[in-house]
Amino acid sequence: MKFIIIGLGNFGSSLAEKLTRLGHEVIGVDNKMGKVEAIKERITHAVCLNSTDPQAMTNLPLNDADIVIVAIGEDEGANIMATALMKQFKVKRLISRAVSALHETVLEAMGVDEIVHPEEETAERWAKKLNIQGVIDSFELAGEYNIVEAEVPKRYIGKTLAEIEIRKNYDVVVLTTIKSSEKKNIFGISRSIKSVQGVASSKTIFAEGDIVVLYGNINDIQRLIKKEDVE
Repeated sequence: MKFIIIGLGNFGSSLAEKLTRLGHEVIGVDNKMGKVEAIKERITHAVCLNSTDPQAMTNLPLNDADIVIVAIGEDEGANIMATALMKQFKVKRLISRAVSALHETVLEAMGVDEIVHPEEETAERWAKKLNIQGVIDSFELAGEYNIVEAEVPKRYIGKTLAEIEIRKNYDVVVLTTIKSSEKKNIFGISRSIKSVQGVASSKTIFAEGDIVVLYGNINDIQRLIKKEDVE
């Protein structure tokens, strides 16, 4: 996958390096040459640009990027302006960093659905979330074993857990499912609210839009999710 990470502070640079090591193409952007020089040998490409300048940002391959991450943290104004530009350029998928509750509210009002809280979440965790398509969140327990939130594969919609036999076929345990509903914030912007459905059983039916919580070896989980691409 192709990533553009805007803001190469501690979180942005760490995430850029981890995604690069996972085999992705990563372009890092910062307005300080020192930060660009510090990371240029460890990621695919590093560029010194003013991310709040519309003309300067047209030099980036925004249309080719699968995900753009605005990781600026020290300047909330620059973060908001860069995020607004990415919305204007209609990038495929936009993730933006929030450093305060008010900042998050502003991003929500702008229609940003995915918001990062680096003070609470590590770059390692986000790298794992972004590494496999369909993964929404990931928690490493020990070694290669993880608890992962993922989109329910389309081939399983309308089927029960007993019919699917995920444990038998993939050696992965389904812990629960999560349903989403829409709720408006103070600006009238709709936001998705998650509701956990309790411990999964053989009678659990997967519905369209459900999130499934899986436990197992990350390679087995990846095999389960990626199989969707070839069917």
